[in-house]
Amino acid sequence: MNDILIQNTVAFFEKSFGSSPQKTVLSPGRINIIGEHIDYNDGYVLPAAIDKVICFAFAKNNTKTSKVIAIDLNEEFEIDLTQEVKLSDVVWTNYIRGVIKQLQDNGFSFEGFNCVFSSNIPVGSGLSSSAALECGMIFGIKSLFDLKIEKKDISLLGQKAEHWVGINCGIMDQFSSVHGLENKVIQLDCNTLEFEYHNADFKDYSLILFDSNVKHSLFTSEYNTRRIECEEGLSIIKSHFPKVKTFRNATEEQVLSLKDKMTEKVFARVHFVVKEINRVIKACKALDQGNIELLGELLFETHYGLSQEYEVSCEELDMLVDTAKEDDAIIGSRLMGGGFGGCTINLVKKGHENEVKRKFSKLYLDTFGIELKFYDVKISNGTTLL
Repeated sequence: MNDILIQNTVAFFEKSFGSSPQKTVLSPGRINIIGEHIDYNDGYVLPAAIDKVICFAFAKNNTKTSKVIAIDLNEEFEIDLTQEVKLSDVVWTNYIRGVIKQLQDNGFSFEGFNCVFSSNIPVGSGLSSSAALECGMIFGIKSLFDLKIEKKDISLLGQKAEHWVGINCGIMDQFSSVHGLENKVIQLDCNTLEFEYHNADFKDYSLILFDSNVKHSLFTSEYNTRRIECEEGLSIIKSHFPKVKTFRNATEEQVLSLKDKMTEKVFARVHFVVKEINRVIKACKALDQGNIELLGELLFETHYGLSQEYEVSCEELDMLVDTAKEDDAIIGSRLMGGGFGGCTINLVKKGHENEVKRKFSKLYLDTFGIELKFYDVKISNGTTLL
């Protein structure tokens, strides 16, 4: 699938600039297997790069101006590298402007370049196409001008670029886009950036995302509220158990013993967080042992927690997971991402994929009048120079 994308991107570059690219880069989207809403609660996340990518073609142009063409949008822009970088009304260009600004602000010197890019990452599906764009651009500029930038710093520069655009994201998306390895998931500590790889051989099961095609507007306000509720809950835990410094040090028993000291909402949020941190650790062991059935059970447990305790699901996502739970061909399912829409991630028995897709498509359309989309994904390498 990516071979055609690469051929088309390189051909478009040659047609646009009359020469072959000097560097070609693939930068992937990502999924998160388990560990949702845990990045800001001092737990682990378990992301992986996937085989949906942005392909970039680069060459130096020996000027002080860079020209970038977005093939899929049929749009292009130029940026004078000697001028102060400012935000534009054309939103997609800001991610690239942000990358250039972060590189310049951190003392990296480079000249003008030409670039074209094209993607097969579904936009708006929660697969982090923006992180792939940022990290792919940094990787390409670094390779073209022989800049000395470590992988971790590519991730951090990409995150800062996104912050500059105005999106206060965590580090997970950029980190997994850069550090991904084929058939490996990354157990990542979002605070220290310490990480380790675990096996991601799903054996007799396929990984399929069901895109609900809905986005409810609650996300931003509810996200901020959850953070406040979690902070309140942690402070109550600390006041009764002084040795507890973070949610990672707290036990479910401690949380249960303080139920009457918290509001119902705060207790529910904290109970989910502490259990989810433990589920990530269990999921790593399950993957290392090849126990994919246990992983599936953990996914169902996480969805229940996200829906009933953290309250970030919605009618459409709950319907998809409830239906999956009753389907013998699916051993695990949960909402993936911040919630209130987006995708569910599903472990489907091989050989049953088409039958499952047909069934869910009809049921979802009959229930909500909305078309369900499907993305078959495989765990793949991070940002790569071809």
